[in-house]
Amino acid sequence: MFKACSQPDSPVRFSTLVFSAICGLHARFQRYGRHVVYVGFTPLLTLYKAEFIEEILSSQKILSKGVQYGLLHCWLGTGLLTSTGEKWRARRRLFTPAFHFRILEDFSPTINAQSIILANKLERLSQYGGKFDTVPLVTLCTLDIICETIMGTSVSAQSNENSPYVAAVNRIAELFVERTMSPFLQRDFIYKRTASGKEFYKCLNILHSFTRQVISERKKELEAEISKGTIKLDGSSECETGIKNRRPFLDLLISEHLKNEKSITKEDIREEVDTFMFEGHDTTAMGISWALFIIGHSPEEQRKIHEELDSIFGDDKERYVTSEDLRKMKYLECAIKEAQRIYPSVPLISRTCEEPFEIDGATLPAGTVVQIAAYFLHRNPEVFPKPEEFHPERFFPENSNGRHPFAYLPFSAGPRNCIGQRFALAEEKIIIANILRRFSLKSLDQRDQVELPASGGFPARLRLRRLDGLPRATIFFPARLSRRHWTFLFRVCDRHRRFSASLCRVTLFTSVQMW
Repeated sequence: MFKACSQPDSPVRFSTLVFSAICGLHARFQRYGRHVVYVGFTPLLTLYKAEFIEEILSSQKILSKGVQYGLLHCWLGTGLLTSTGEKWRARRRLFTPAFHFRILEDFSPTINAQSIILANKLERLSQYGGKFDTVPLVTLCTLDIICETIMGTSVSAQSNENSPYVAAVNRIAELFVERTMSPFLQRDFIYKRTASGKEFYKCLNILHSFTRQVISERKKELEAEISKGTIKLDGSSECETGIKNRRPFLDLLISEHLKNEKSITKEDIREEVDTFMFEGHDTTAMGISWALFIIGHSPEEQRKIHEELDSIFGDDKERYVTSEDLRKMKYLECAIKEAQRIYPSVPLISRTCEEPFEIDGATLPAGTVVQIAAYFLHRNPEVFPKPEEFHPERFFPENSNGRHPFAYLPFSAGPRNCIGQRFALAEEKIIIANILRRFSLKSLDQRDQVELPASGGFPARLRLRRLDGLPRATIFFPARLSRRHWTFLFRVCDRHRRFSASLCRVTLFTSVQMW
């Protein structure tokens, strides 16, 4: 195995190596395109070269995820993310039409509404002039979006972040990451007896109970609508104009269940709903947060994004982003892709060889775990010169021509690529656009101070943007003010250093009532 997967002039020869040490030495291994270590008796092959990666991800034989995904079975069961074989193929065929781009347009009002709630929340926070972490705010926004689009229910996470379900969603993700980083917690027998394990399963019970309740209630509603003829078993309904309205993803699953209860059971529905909640919530939130973080460090690129957004929306900060607007956001899309290159939401992709597999003339034995380090793949200087620098222009069409299609993997690739990548990219563009059309963003932590994963969040400052030399925000106050009110107003304005005729637009109006 070592001979098959190592170059004869490799700078280091070993049988075991801690993964953190591999990260520190990745630059030395990257020139060889691959290296192998043994984790116990299991060979682990890490690939850096796009040509090798293409052989793995394009294969119809290596479709099983890595052993780490087994830790998700208690949470997600064998949904689309963790299933294999014929079950995975059948589900993939069933779900793919649900993520067609034209269908995604029907969900854009939900994304717009929730992202404007987020922008209004940020505007209130920015008035105090202090710093705040964008990650939890964005995470609550994406949770609201995914709940409405997948389950068709509102959890109001942005206004009620302390609800049991919202708290459980956020906490269980933290506990899962902690478990994956500890080799002593891999066994269920041990993990269930630890404090973190008990907390994990408590959160898990909350999530599963909520999902099952939503499924049960929605099934009753659909059965009633089907009996009335207002909805069809394909999950679509028609409005008065005869135009079909798309329904939440849950409706598709329940419709298939009503057609044939054996093909997809109620527990199968629960697995798939929880799977899409897991895949579409935290990863999207981190993708948006990383993009905002690096844009906040890049004033010139931020200026270009502002110019593009201003050309599309002008001074209107409330209008919903349309599909036509999304097509015009070419520079913003390149900026998001470049942020995903530098900070991929999923930095490691894993597959397991269930049978011997040949790659570059060498045979990998069955049981080999293959890891694709997207974080390092995206930093190949031969493909991306000066890889640590933020240059959205890398993704201009003329600069992308000739680039190997497997040199950039923000959503994986091949048969098991991310089924919701179009939805995720559209969601990220809408949310970031609705933030940056209002604000200028300044990231406070330096890039070399941020840890991976971003456990410490991204402290930032926002300020309302100015158009025509004036802020967007308008201060309204009565024409007749008492001395106490004037004193209060001047103190507030002096604190924020915004009160001058050249900096703010003041509108006077006559008050007929006492303040």
